[in-house]
Amino acid sequence: MVENIRENYRLYDGFVIIHGTDTMAYTASALSFALENLGKPVILTGSQVPLSELRSDGRDNFLGAVYIAGHYVIPEVTLYFNNKLYRGNRCVKISSESFRAFDSPNLAPLLTMAVDITVNWSSIFRMNTLAAFRVNTNMTRNVGLLRLFPSITAETVRAFLQPPMEGIVLQTYGAGNCPDDRRDIIAEIQTAADRGMIILNCTQCSSGGVSASYQTGKVLLDAGVIPGSDITPEAALSKLSYILGQPNFSLEEKRRQLKRNLRGEISVSTATGRTFTFEDSEFIRAVVDTLRIGSSKEVQAVSETLFPPLLCAAARNGDLNAIKYMQETGANLTGHDYDGRTALHLAASEGHTEVVRFLLENGCSIYARDRFGNTPFMDSIRNRKLDTIEIIKQCGGHLINESPFELAVLLCSAAATNDVTGLQAYHMAGVDMMCTDYSGNTALHVAAINNQLEAIQYLLESHVIPANKPNGEGFTAAELAAQHGHQKTASLIKELTDKLKEKIPSGSFKLNGGPNRST
Repeated sequence: MVENIRENYRLYDGFVIIHGTDTMAYTASALSFALENLGKPVILTGSQVPLSELRSDGRDNFLGAVYIAGHYVIPEVTLYFNNKLYRGNRCVKISSESFRAFDSPNLAPLLTMAVDITVNWSSIFRMNTLAAFRVNTNMTRNVGLLRLFPSITAETVRAFLQPPMEGIVLQTYGAGNCPDDRRDIIAEIQTAADRGMIILNCTQCSSGGVSASYQTGKVLLDAGVIPGSDITPEAALSKLSYILGQPNFSLEEKRRQLKRNLRGEISVSTATGRTFTFEDSEFIRAVVDTLRIGSSKEVQAVSETLFPPLLCAAARNGDLNAIKYMQETGANLTGHDYDGRTALHLAASEGHTEVVRFLLENGCSIYARDRFGNTPFMDSIRNRKLDTIEIIKQCGGHLINESPFELAVLLCSAAATNDVTGLQAYHMAGVDMMCTDYSGNTALHVAAINNQLEAIQYLLESHVIPANKPNGEGFTAAELAAQHGHQKTASLIKELTDKLKEKIPSGSFKLNGGPNRST
């Protein structure tokens, strides 16, 4: 599955995986850790009743998953079942008979499908690093799940903790408790932890999490057991397998990473220890008071209406302080205006690199489309913002569903007007510079026809188009320049070609970049 997603990641806006329900929660958890820096939706779904039967729930589940993947940029591995979209690593299967087969005990659904579709945007987990999507398949299988019960023996625990076991998920009572009078079991656990085994504590309860507040929970903490907060057993196994599989992590780093919220698998409290409500914003309160709005839904609606245009205006002006202030007062940085444009669209268009970095580090999607189908990456290219293009490329930015013919027209247009910066922008974005228009002309051919010397020089010196490449009629750029009476241009092309032959060996041209760096 991960290999299929990696191979097709640039071709699609989202992915839907049909999966059996018995192990779907395990797969969703594993995928959430294997797919690093995910920027597109990956949705698992299935059915309780086989799709071949008339009353199957699979049809609605599948159509709902496809609809969500195509309409909403929710950059997580999720699970869609019975009209609800859950975070994949927070799900458990709760029924073998009901259509409500899955639940997320410690996190409300990310999306609810009814007459209206309600998206809980504030709960969407977004990566906060400037890094591109990649797949990590280094996951160890030497992990296990040990569930405590009153009559369990120390011998059983000792046998379970022996090599090749590298880590275990310890399911304890209540809020992460183990009887402090079972010194034999605690001794076995501490011995294993001392020799380097990683033990993650999670509760046997269906909701809630572990805590070291009780003496019986602190005993395990002192023995070297890592508290797992409210993580599910399925997610705990996947997280343990993922972290233990990282060859560059020391033992201490592995233990530290287990305590972190890597993919939204655990609940974390804010630094202030309080939850923001829209009523906390003096500005929103003033608007609410003016409009005589009282219900929380109405306050939410006003906030969702006002914040996006304000964010977009601040992004257009490069006002990073204003954006930070609005974020502190509860604004959703991924919100969009009436044209579907986000703050990242505006910042990318204007080339405000600091704003772009901040928005990307706070989870704004580079794949969000406005009503015209443009992404922030495409906006940065069309507006020739080279620094912004480079930043978004670091995060995995790429062109989506742009046909080679459309790109060729844009390239040829830039070449015809001597727009060297535009050519640089498309080249930097990874466009195939040798794509041809309806006449079989590349940008170099068009530049030669229109006697655009700077464009010709850039295209040749960047090694993106060979000078001897013929167009659709079999003519090279030099021949076309001569045919149109540009003898000096034809001579320049030949002169540049001869100079480059002395510096760059043949076969050094690349479709999506400069010269072959190995030469």
